[in-house]
Amino acid sequence: MATLTKKSITGKRLIVFDLDGTLTETKSNLKADMSKALDRLLAKKKVAVIGGSGYKQWQSQFISELGTSPQLLSNLFLFPTTATSFYRYNKGWKKIYAYKLSIKERQQIKNAFRAVLRDIRYVPPKRTYGKVIENRGTQITFSALGQDVVARLGEKGVRLKKEWTKKNTPLKLKIVRLMQQRLPRMEVHAAGFTSIDVTRKGIDKAYGIRQIVRYLHVPIEDMLFVGDALFPGGNDYAARRTGVRCIAVKGPAETKRIIKEIVG
Repeated sequence: MATLTKKSITGKRLIVFDLDGTLTETKSNLKADMSKALDRLLAKKKVAVIGGSGYKQWQSQFISELGTSPQLLSNLFLFPTTATSFYRYNKGWKKIYAYKLSIKERQQIKNAFRAVLRDIRYVPPKRTYGKVIENRGTQITFSALGQDVVARLGEKGVRLKKEWTKKNTPLKLKIVRLMQQRLPRMEVHAAGFTSIDVTRKGIDKAYGIRQIVRYLHVPIEDMLFVGDALFPGGNDYAARRTGVRCIAVKGPAETKRIIKEIVG
């Protein structure tokens, strides 16, 4: 974890978090202690969350687990599917925008996944849970173990995802590379432990930061970004290109310590 000093967060008006691996374990529900930590933070700062999952997943994983008052929720801003959609609270969560892929684009991406997997003679796991290639509206996501592995298996599902990525990261990066070759006008990201996201060109965490500037009118120098994949090749790394102050964490426990330092 990067050393956090008072100087590094002085004057920061808005804290931006990645979701999976930062506020929660992968595809796992927000824990009660993290919800309380966010409550304390929301009383002092504006908070934005950017993640690759779709809004439906956020509803069960994140929103439903918040015990935050409506007054504080007005300080919370949600950017699912890598900020290709945006929700804010006003007597309920309201969609501000959603830049959906066209039917043609969605089919093109799905066909590319099938072709790449066929060409490399991909051998899927013996068992998968839910859709392997999922339409999230604004992006298409491949998940090696299926989208519902954690929802169905809980902590065992988290372990399976971590085991898969340890064994198969080179394979995953190969799929990303071949997908990008087939879809030069799209953006292909190695996301999470077992997932690959495909969006329109230019959609990444840097894009998300720029959307925050545009819609929340907070300049980059007034933000702090916290994520678990800020290393080169990680799905948070693009945020660094914007010049935003970044803090790397290894999981929710370190994120809670960051929040404690911020709120004092």
